[in-house]
Amino acid sequence: MTDESGGRQAAKPTPRLLRNFISILGSAMSIASAASILFLILIELLDTRSNPYLGILAYIILPGFLLLGLGLIFIGTLVERRRRSKQGASELSPFPVLDLNDARQRRRFLSFSGFTFLFLFISAFGSYRAYEFTDSVVFCGQLCHSVMNPEFVAYQASAHARVRCVDCHVGAGAGWYLRSKLSGAYQVYSVWFKKYPKPIPTPVHNLRPAQETCEQCHWPEKFFGTQLKMFNHYGFDEKNTLTQVRMLINTGGGSPEKGLVTGIHWHMNIANEITYIANDDHRQVIPWVQRKDPQGNVEEFVAETGALTPDQIASSQKRRMDCVECHNRPAHVYVPPDRAVNESMFAGKMDVSLPFLKEKSVELLSRRFDTTDAAVAAIARDLDAYYRDNYARVYSAKRDSINAAVTEIQRIYKTYFFPEMNVDWTSHVDNIGHYYSIGCFRCHDGKHKTKTGKVIREDCNICHTVLDQIEGVKTIAVKNGSFQHPIDLGDLTGMKCTDCHTGKGLKQ
Repeated sequence: MTDESGGRQAAKPTPRLLRNFISILGSAMSIASAASILFLILIELLDTRSNPYLGILAYIILPGFLLLGLGLIFIGTLVERRRRSKQGASELSPFPVLDLNDARQRRRFLSFSGFTFLFLFISAFGSYRAYEFTDSVVFCGQLCHSVMNPEFVAYQASAHARVRCVDCHVGAGAGWYLRSKLSGAYQVYSVWFKKYPKPIPTPVHNLRPAQETCEQCHWPEKFFGTQLKMFNHYGFDEKNTLTQVRMLINTGGGSPEKGLVTGIHWHMNIANEITYIANDDHRQVIPWVQRKDPQGNVEEFVAETGALTPDQIASSQKRRMDCVECHNRPAHVYVPPDRAVNESMFAGKMDVSLPFLKEKSVELLSRRFDTTDAAVAAIARDLDAYYRDNYARVYSAKRDSINAAVTEIQRIYKTYFFPEMNVDWTSHVDNIGHYYSIGCFRCHDGKHKTKTGKVIREDCNICHTVLDQIEGVKTIAVKNGSFQHPIDLGDLTGMKCTDCHTGKGLKQ
């Protein structure tokens, strides 16, 4: 082609395939996402506070938009290539042509290679941070705040507050990590579409065996002997009389190499293999128990009431006993009102000289409220009114103590009671002991027997030995290491603590 002056006209350069709406949109999305990610990472590095939403934006959501933008760039290139091919463009080659002898192409290749390396490096960092973030306590406990708030708050007040959620719920290894993420995908769906139950049901089904999680720190072979423990109970009388029980907890344990395994840890797999069947989802009704000793001898104990037939035993799901059968609330304990007030009073957070403080505190904590805010307001209003109307002198002389009691009762409520999710000590029973829940007596009720008449004993001294009991200034005599009830109730045979002690005071 020649121009009007007779000279040859230079050919117009062919527009690059990237010059199309889809690729330009993808480029803009990628650049904006990358800039936002870098900005959020900078904020995270400079801010000492943990923010779950910043992490999920920086390491999960925005990287998704970045990848979507890169995908749009590629798709736009393919669409543009197909469009030009249909128009019969002669400059299109079947495959990309790279000529490193061409300075322009060489510069582009080096720039592209550098960008790719940088992108892969940042992607590797981001992927690791995404993995690390999804394993963090902040992600587990605060992201779905309203749903997981009861578990997160109780966890912070537990003995495992410095142990990450994933160390117990997932453990080590890629297999269980993948299973947890697949399970988590359904949980995200449940939260988004409000399909979750209230409260979140427990126990968790298909939980990783305790041998692979709990026993990484707690070895039954290393927990043996007895432990001295003091139980402090304040009465519901005007003086809030303190009763103390000192006892030895026969934890037991040990190993076959060092001697006989005894005590509570006799149940564990180091000495015996205990298998059981539960009739309910909460594992509170256990009609069948099997014991297998190291020599392979097997004993079956069947409950007198609700006994299962051989066909039912064969078809029922059997669980092998491990740590969580008793330690079922190791990190999310919802403490009953009675125990919570006992602990606060003994710690000096509440003035025990205030008349009937124990009774009134437990009564307030045991009420049913629709929201936490309503409970907090009622506690402040009603405790103040109680002393103002019934103990005018105490009210005027000890206003600070009353206000401190209000603050402490409110703290207890906000830590262990969550009406929005229907969570408290009754919804998530703690199987340790047998004072507020049936616990040990699920099996140790004297009613599980073998065919030969051997019984799972209901003997208190199997697990603990009472040293002494003190009520106020009076010492109660202890007989044979057995607990002596401070009130003469006559023959206690067949009675359980839970027949009277419910966690919210005594049954009337």
